[in-house]
Amino acid sequence: MKVILTDKVASLGNIGEVVNVSAGYARNFLIPHSKAVLADESNSAQMKHYNKMLSKKMDEQKAEAEAVAKKINGTKLDLIKKVGSNGRLFGTVTTVELSKELEAKGISVERRILSVDNPIKSVGSYVVTAKLFAGVEAQFTVNVDMDPKQAEEMKAKAEAAAKRKKAKAEAAEAGEGEEGESAEAEEKQPLTEEQKLAKEADELLRS
Repeated sequence: MKVILTDKVASLGNIGEVVNVSAGYARNFLIPHSKAVLADESNSAQMKHYNKMLSKKMDEQKAEAEAVAKKINGTKLDLIKKVGSNGRLFGTVTTVELSKELEAKGISVERRILSVDNPIKSVGSYVVTAKLFAGVEAQFTVNVDMDPKQAEEMKAKAEAAAKRKKAKAEAAEAGEGEEGESAEAEEKQPLTEEQKLAKEADELLRS
């Protein structure tokens, strides 16, 4: 059921917005508590008149949204995550998590107003948009980095693998037959996904 909000409703929308809700929610809560009216043609015309009467209230809410936008614009969130061997995070960074991270910085926003162009599933930098009010938007940056502890572990594995290769190469030079040949063949093989990630971790630690 479509209704026109006559007041701001948390997790639903701002005053004047047309939203879809269940019939029970509309009839049992929103409409009886003067939070919304049915979004039919007659009420749409009525709402235009109602908006003029509520213009002061709408201006106040817009001003509040603009104040929050000033806090959000330029904000940076740094997230530390564990990364799989394929370079992907163990799970996607959700708008719920982003909302909590902003809350920790003293910026209160609902998860429903946050949107990301590309899902946050790997390390990197992302821009998130917060649609605070009609015509009022703000953007902040989310930087996702590999867990330093994991990076150290990956570096240690890479170093251990390098030592094993070196030992086999030295054995091959000493003429230890087939074992030396297999070591040389192994060195020519392309890096596995885990080795690539270990190399990235090493570069991360050096930067």
